[in-house]
Amino acid sequence: MNSTRRSKMTVFSDPICPFSHQVRIILQEKDIDANIETLIDGAWPEEVAIANPYGIGPTLFDRDLVLFNASVIAEYLDERFPHPPLMPVDPVAKAKTRLMLYRIDRDWYSHWNVISGREKGNVSKARKTIQEDLTVLAPLFEDSTFFMSDEFSVLDCTLAPLLWRLPALKIKLPASASAVEKYAQKIFRRDSFQQSLTAAEKAMR
Repeated sequence: MNSTRRSKMTVFSDPICPFSHQVRIILQEKDIDANIETLIDGAWPEEVAIANPYGIGPTLFDRDLVLFNASVIAEYLDERFPHPPLMPVDPVAKAKTRLMLYRIDRDWYSHWNVISGREKGNVSKARKTIQEDLTVLAPLFEDSTFFMSDEFSVLDCTLAPLLWRLPALKIKLPASASAVEKYAQKIFRRDSFQQSLTAAEKAMR
């Protein structure tokens, strides 16, 4: 099907990919009416493979618009469907949110390919980095109702898939990071998170 002829927004989503999961949470949180098509690693439809040259993460088709990269898709969805807002309105708060999103992606999700086996690397070191970073930042998880905010935000949508996968990635947090686990359980109970889970993700815990 030609992407320009789609009458309804379609998101191609890998059922175990944390980046696809981020977008699925946003779709549920905002109650966006979109088709979610399952992607099977190594067997992408030609139109998706052409549209997304990196071979990872979600791909969104919306009429004549094609987007890939979870962060780009998240920002588009938040601006096109502004309620409930997932980014702060205040420029300072928005800048801080974007900076933390960058840190989450660079410091933690950058290890995903190694830990998941998509790339060769030091898996033990990658696990230890995420474990230690989350432990050091644990106080941030109890400073406000949600992560760095009293409102559910894109930060929570971005963090939740990583935290859900910690047991499957064989990353165990110490008792000193109990605030992270308490925060995670609160997010996991949220309707939008529960509805975002695929069967494969439910099997991770």
